[in-house]
Amino acid sequence: MSMNAAQVLAQFQATGVQTCFHNRHIEPQIYAGLDGTNWRLADYEARGGYKALRKILTEGLTPDQVIAEVKGSGLRGRGGAGFPTGLKWSFMPRQFPGQKYLVCNSDEGEPGTCKDRDILMFNPHIVIEGMAIAAYAMGISVGYNYIHGEIFQVYDRFEEALEEARAAGYLGDKIMGSGYNFQLHAAHGFGAYICGEETALLESLEGKKGQPRFKPPFPASFGLYGKPTTINNTETFAAVPWIINNGGQAYLECGKPNNGGTKIYSVSGDVELPGNYEVPMGTPFSKLLELAGGVRKGRQLKAVIPGGSSAPVLPADIMMACTMDYDSIAKAGSMLGSGAVIVMDDSRSMVESLKRLSYFYMHESCGQCTPCREGTGWLWRLVDRIDRGEGRQADMDLLDSVASDIMGRTICALGDAAAMPVRAMIKHFRHEFEAKIPGYVPKAAAKA
Repeated sequence: MSMNAAQVLAQFQATGVQTCFHNRHIEPQIYAGLDGTNWRLADYEARGGYKALRKILTEGLTPDQVIAEVKGSGLRGRGGAGFPTGLKWSFMPRQFPGQKYLVCNSDEGEPGTCKDRDILMFNPHIVIEGMAIAAYAMGISVGYNYIHGEIFQVYDRFEEALEEARAAGYLGDKIMGSGYNFQLHAAHGFGAYICGEETALLESLEGKKGQPRFKPPFPASFGLYGKPTTINNTETFAAVPWIINNGGQAYLECGKPNNGGTKIYSVSGDVELPGNYEVPMGTPFSKLLELAGGVRKGRQLKAVIPGGSSAPVLPADIMMACTMDYDSIAKAGSMLGSGAVIVMDDSRSMVESLKRLSYFYMHESCGQCTPCREGTGWLWRLVDRIDRGEGRQADMDLLDSVASDIMGRTICALGDAAAMPVRAMIKHFRHEFEAKIPGYVPKAAAKA
């Protein structure tokens, strides 16, 4: 039986996010009863699986009605950009005469992020059902799930789930006796961070070197094999069956205006209980930190990266005033991103932390754009020099200047992802960098 928003929230409050496995705490709205073994089709059907797809096909919901429901839910892309999902689906040209494609971006490579692999590992059929519904809404007959190449066990699990769904008639031709056809395939990457960028993913899926494309044209008009393509994140597709079963308005009211539903946060770093936590959008950060057991060993919270390593860091006082949603985090000066919450206590050196991040982005740059290819190397070398105690008076201004010169000057957002952590660290923790530069004299003092 469908639940309204009040019933869903009451259920959430009553359970207090108690269901867990391997420190992965899952709110029971979608993932009730998962224990790591009951992922197969029969288990999913026992939880009401494929009921949403059956509802669409047996009740004759039109594609426009499905898209309208998703629009009304306030569901925004859970991969990082936060673009309204229903609006994105409406961009797909309905009357296009040739092949169209649907792609799930499961190339989860953002440091700190581990939610999508858990969804695919513990509840793969919810993604299959969500993709089948999305394909129906956009008139698409072929889809791909592009899975990060370094989690091959997850890829194997999803392939098994696909075989079960095909055998049961949930995929293939004339699904559930209808005239609807949808073929879904799995593809694996090779561990390249850049392939999380949607057009680099498409290049890789086509068998080419994974490098971002110039935009426009956008994938909705020129995507996989040059055909119209819609790309969504794993968690985004996983939210769709619940929306169809319970209504877009109920999903919206689980969160807050412009931030509908629930969100899975990968909480890592200096907490007692790191793991994946699904809570309503708009949940105070303090509550999320409490669910994760608080800061480890009784230390003090120093800073938080709220949306994966590319999101600007926020000091403790700012973060503790935030709620976990796109608008609140953006207002504070960062991004919700993928929902990877990296917690840092007062034992952490911000210089060392930035050095690790900068090395990662230097290593993962695809090399296509000069500002990123060269600039990420400059950023790492400058931070490394400061960390080794060999920094120079001009390095602080040079570090900020190099980051500024990368921002907005690359084909994709990897350059920005490398530059934003640098600028945020300098903004909030400049004193730690200055303290490591021998004889550093602040500009004001130097002028005096």
